[in-house]
Amino acid sequence: MKQGRLGRILLWSSLLVLIAGVVWAAVTTIPNSALIPSTQYYTDGLGGGIGSTVMAPNDDSSAGPINLGFTVNFFGTNYTQFFVNNNGNVTFGNGLSAYTPTGPQGATQPIISPYFADVDTRGAGQVYVRTDIPNEIIVTWDQVGYYSIHADKLASFQLVLRGPNYNVPAGEGTVGFFYKAVQWETGDASGGTGGFGGTPAAVGFGDGNSSGYVLAASLQNGVSSVVTNHHIWFSLVNGVPQVGGGGSPTPAPTSLYLLAVGLIGLAGYRFFMMRRNQN
Repeated sequence: MKQGRLGRILLWSSLLVLIAGVVWAAVTTIPNSALIPSTQYYTDGLGGGIGSTVMAPNDDSSAGPINLGFTVNFFGTNYTQFFVNNNGNVTFGNGLSAYTPTGPQGATQPIISPYFADVDTRGAGQVYVRTDIPNEIIVTWDQVGYYSIHADKLASFQLVLRGPNYNVPAGEGTVGFFYKAVQWETGDASGGTGGFGGTPAAVGFGDGNSSGYVLAASLQNGVSSVVTNHHIWFSLVNGVPQVGGGGSPTPAPTSLYLLAVGLIGLAGYRFFMMRRNQN
């Protein structure tokens, strides 16, 4: 009898662990309509330029770790340093040399990607970082080409990342993606021809464990025209990205996960009480 009860409890506990893992591996879609028309970088209105180059012309390289100057909570983990990757993204923990996106949520480490694609700066463009503003980091991929050493089409986009002590103006957020002209989507090694086809660029966030928050146009033909001359602000609510300047975190990857964890704890408590009453 005791073995039967124990077996049932362990079975339900295992199922709940599995459910928790599945729920946590959730991807939330950002509607394309959330993008706001604009024609400038964030720094164009701010003044002071886009900073200094952090890498020599390259293909698939990274720079870092670079000190943020603040602590950012990203999907529940605190970070004080980050890596700038040539291929249109920044990561935490390690650099990323991957050039074909499987969506930001497919990265092996936490990632923020304004435009994850096969950037090649050997033909055109540079990657810049600006660090002179307290509680704010700005990374710019300015007029960058695509693999392999193509400069016939260029892409210009910028990431703004703010710390918890930044006084965020109304209508803005703690993470911003800004786009000027984006003329290509795919490098040659990602199945592209002339900057298009194959596996197009991805835009969004990933926690390194298959959960993400991605633009609807990601990995779709036409993503370049969707983001061109637009910007979008996000807030990190308890470390979870959300469009705009506030609100509650997305329920699918967080609240349901916590519910599953709570159920696991309840099953464990019931098992403990049953064993205690039997002794």
